[in-house]
Amino acid sequence: MKTKITEMFGIEHPIIQGGMHYVGYAELASAVSNAGGLGIITGLTQKTPTDLAEEIARCREMTSKPFGVNLTFLPTLSTPDYPGYIDAIIEGGVRIVETAGRNPQAYLPKLQAAGVRIIHKCTSVRHALKAQKIGCDAVSVDGFECGGHPGEDDIPNMILLPRAAEELTIPFVSSGGMADGRSLVASLALGAEGMNMGTRFIATREAPVHENVKRAIVAASELDTRLVMRGLRNTERVLNNAAVEKILEKEARLGKDLQISDIIEEVAGVYPRIMQQGEMDAGAWSCGMVAGLIHDIPTCQELIERIMSEAESLIRERLLGILQG
Repeated sequence: MKTKITEMFGIEHPIIQGGMHYVGYAELASAVSNAGGLGIITGLTQKTPTDLAEEIARCREMTSKPFGVNLTFLPTLSTPDYPGYIDAIIEGGVRIVETAGRNPQAYLPKLQAAGVRIIHKCTSVRHALKAQKIGCDAVSVDGFECGGHPGEDDIPNMILLPRAAEELTIPFVSSGGMADGRSLVASLALGAEGMNMGTRFIATREAPVHENVKRAIVAASELDTRLVMRGLRNTERVLNNAAVEKILEKEARLGKDLQISDIIEEVAGVYPRIMQQGEMDAGAWSCGMVAGLIHDIPTCQELIERIMSEAESLIRERLLGILQG
């Protein structure tokens, strides 16, 4: 299948593995890329630019296919060494970067001068238009269904994707709620040039996370996620657990008086305990409603082959069949 995204990134299939904290390591990124998609290393999971350089080199040993690095620009008191991370990306020969979070404009010139293609993750049409204006090559349009931070507009992809298609001139991929061939065909029909998957790729054999995490996703339904930190305007969709219930209780009790310090134990520094040690109630962790569509733990090769086979069958048999019928 050839789209503007496959041509832009030099990949076989229009499927991207988004950056995910303590998930996007070389093992997963290389497996996705080897299967014909675009694997992504999560930059800030690596503690220093030197660590990122080593992870990029490790990924290069595992695949000869294109892969990218995610850089999320965070509003933190202690700003990460973004120039150092960018140097590691460029010197490592990576030519695709997924940006997310705050406006990446200040960091684009150096990346672009090195020939790096930028795809920025957006949760609204206005943010996608801004990304287009500042020179991003593509955008990932993230609907309200997504795991992690869906923004504050609450617009699902059945509306957000066609609105993006109406406004954008650069290509975009769908993100949030994507799991299978149906997701891909629907995304293409709504104007996207491919799709980005996060939660679905956690539940794969190569994802370097604890089996408890994978089993939790498979066991979950579409009803098992919750939205936390709404009152702080930092909404995050997470899989429900004891820690999340504790957050929701505090949010309901404190109301407008809620401060991040009130829930810091449940949201800060919990990912290593969850993703690596399998302590499923240690804190809140990002998970999409798409968990309801995830029923197994295949290899990345099996998953991507299945998605593409399903998509082709849907197009050739069901959709053409409807027209011919």
